[in-house]
Amino acid sequence: MFADLRTFFRIPDTFRFLLKQGGILGPIDYFCRIEVRDIILQNLQKKRTERRGRLSSDLDKSKYSKSNLIFKFLNMASVFMRIFNLICMMLLIGHWSGCLQFLVPMLQGFPPHSWVAINELQDASWLEQYSWSLFKAMSHMLCIGYGRFPPQSLTDMWLTMLSMISGATCYALFLGHATNLIQSLDSSRRQYREKVKQVEEYMAYRKLPREMRQRITEYFEHRYQGKFFDEELILGELSEKLREDVINYNCRSLVASVPFFANADSNFVSDVVTKLRYEVFQPGDIIIKEGTIGSKMYFIQEGIVDIVMANGDVATSLSDGSYFGEICLLTNARRVASVRAETYCNLFSLSVDHFNAVLDQYPLMRRTMESVAAERLNKIGKNPNLVTHREEDLGSESKTINAVVNALAAEADNVNISDESVARLHSSDRSLNDLGRTLQKLTLPRPKSENNFASQDIPLTRANGHNGRPSFHKSDTFHKESTFQ
Repeated sequence: MFADLRTFFRIPDTFRFLLKQGGILGPIDYFCRIEVRDIILQNLQKKRTERRGRLSSDLDKSKYSKSNLIFKFLNMASVFMRIFNLICMMLLIGHWSGCLQFLVPMLQGFPPHSWVAINELQDASWLEQYSWSLFKAMSHMLCIGYGRFPPQSLTDMWLTMLSMISGATCYALFLGHATNLIQSLDSSRRQYREKVKQVEEYMAYRKLPREMRQRITEYFEHRYQGKFFDEELILGELSEKLREDVINYNCRSLVASVPFFANADSNFVSDVVTKLRYEVFQPGDIIIKEGTIGSKMYFIQEGIVDIVMANGDVATSLSDGSYFGEICLLTNARRVASVRAETYCNLFSLSVDHFNAVLDQYPLMRRTMESVAAERLNKIGKNPNLVTHREEDLGSESKTINAVVNALAAEADNVNISDESVARLHSSDRSLNDLGRTLQKLTLPRPKSENNFASQDIPLTRANGHNGRPSFHKSDTFHKESTFQ
């Protein structure tokens, strides 16, 4: 059996040589330094690499799951190996103490009152002498007695005290080290239990109803799966490239399931994935409420959601690989429909700031999302032109808004016009009339998402007593007279 273990762990021949010598210090000290876990991992990794090319995809999946179980077992085994090394260290100290118990009387010539002479071990075999010495030392170290006889001489008493002190020290170190190892055995699960305990105390303090407590408990169970990690802190300590690789690996199933990502540029996918945030919703949760201002869109990694209209009818359902919530981000409008979780949903959200920042760099992907959004608007009975003509509307509206804002700002600040400009205004009544007609036509345009707001014209009138100079009409927003001097 030992030969099989030696072959599996690839223990060098030096270990077999030390065992043949019959020593104790050498094998224990050598065995405590064996990196068993690294050796096993190297063998498993090598075997997995060799077999991957020969096995089919189904066998690879089953083998991958088995490897995960083996790695979990090795993580547990590494902790127990550390405890085993600590026990070996205690045995080593006991061995030294036993040798010292026999060495001192031997140097004194085995006096009659020594424990060796009392037990008549002067002429015994070395194995019997070592066994009684080790028994005496371990009895002192474990504080269970003095051996067969209490100390009879001053030297024996001091050796006994030394053994007791070393034993008590080792016992305290063992308890502390073992406790630390057990606590670090699964720190993420321990943190999860502490977090759940804290949440339970909070719910009891706030006297939350039983149904709400049950929902909160189920949310934590589904969200963290019994393990709690501060993922943002962990990823924040990595380099940018390594953090990007980790996020891409974690979101690989999402990228594979979303057709929108499958046909997109790899750089675009990487930019989007690094800005996603993981969220979990329970059955019945309203993810998006109709009429609210949109601040993010969602990608479905796992789960089913229903698109609910204002009358309560379900327009359609979305499942793994779909996305929703992009319409209001493209149109700057309010939500056109509600989205309700039908099952437990694992989603990734993208905020509006990150959404616009990414699409500004990839206009082709913006047009693709606009076409999909137009189809969805048409499907639920909304006007698809809200999306398709957004860019043209923004271009014309921005020019008009800038003209009005500049005129109002100049009026509010009482901008001084030069004498030359005033002379041109007096000498050109036609220009003044043209300017009046132009400003009378200035109407603050309304975004298509705010058609319910009434339009407000900004008329231009001639104020009496001001030499026919134009002035803006008083409004609720700007309540100042404006005259050209």
